[in-house]
Amino acid sequence: MLNFLKNWTLPIAMLAGVLGYFMFANFTFLEPTKPFMNSLVAYLTPFLIFAQLLLTFCKVQPHELLPSPWHGWLLLFQLVSASAIAALLIFVRMEGSYKEVFEGAMVCLICPTATAAAVITGKLGGSASSLTTYTLLSNILAAIVVPLMFPLVEPHANITFLTAFLKILSKVFPLLLFPFILAMLFRYYLPKVHHFLLGFRDMAFYLWAVALTIVTAQTVKSLANSDAAVGVEVLIALAGFITCVIQFYLGKRIGTRYFDRISAGQALGQKNTVLAIWMSYTYLDPLSSVGPGSYVLWQNIFNSYQLWKKRKKEMK
Repeated sequence: MLNFLKNWTLPIAMLAGVLGYFMFANFTFLEPTKPFMNSLVAYLTPFLIFAQLLLTFCKVQPHELLPSPWHGWLLLFQLVSASAIAALLIFVRMEGSYKEVFEGAMVCLICPTATAAAVITGKLGGSASSLTTYTLLSNILAAIVVPLMFPLVEPHANITFLTAFLKILSKVFPLLLFPFILAMLFRYYLPKVHHFLLGFRDMAFYLWAVALTIVTAQTVKSLANSDAAVGVEVLIALAGFITCVIQFYLGKRIGTRYFDRISAGQALGQKNTVLAIWMSYTYLDPLSSVGPGSYVLWQNIFNSYQLWKKRKKEMK
């Protein structure tokens, strides 16, 4: 039973999110709990993201955090591609709901690397330490760019750019960078705490699954409450697919030049979709969360194919 749950954690978490939303939406006896659950989710999701990053960074050996040329090229691609779409959204007037299509693509591009990417990279034969370095760098990039970009793309009434910038910065910057700082403090000044956290070997994976359940429910809520046409929702999901293909392909092409094809491909292609959905739902139009929501499916289909291909090769 435990092996089944571990092998199928992704679909189980997503299914639980879908069922959870429809239960709360349709069972009247759960109505009194909605205000409490909404407040709980608002605090629980960023906490889960923080916790899984902390556990991941506790495993990082500082002397292994060596920069590589492909790190710079991938960061440049993330910055330029997301900025180009942001500029399009700011200066070109979008008709209907098609703005959400580009918002969904933008958040898929600027989103940092998944904390679980090191696990997949190791299984595929790549360098987990090189990927972890990029995970940290991509989190720094997102922590700086997102507070600058999102208020311009999705301005809110009665809120100035500076106010929106500081608000997003105060939530995103600590969420992405404090886990690394705290992990290093534990390593050098509180080794017993650091050793204790290292004992939770697979806990980051299961925290990610819980967070995925919550953000899946939020995505379903956005779809259920949206008055957008089905065609628009399909286009947002297609935008997630296109960005997924481009990033895996480009990452592998750039990585090949520096003899690190697997690590670079996973670094650019495998995204922290839990964070991306949360950012979309919180700071952009909630419907745009369908983009990173679909990205979950696309990236895991490709990862499953890669793992199957490697197992098949090893059997020969």
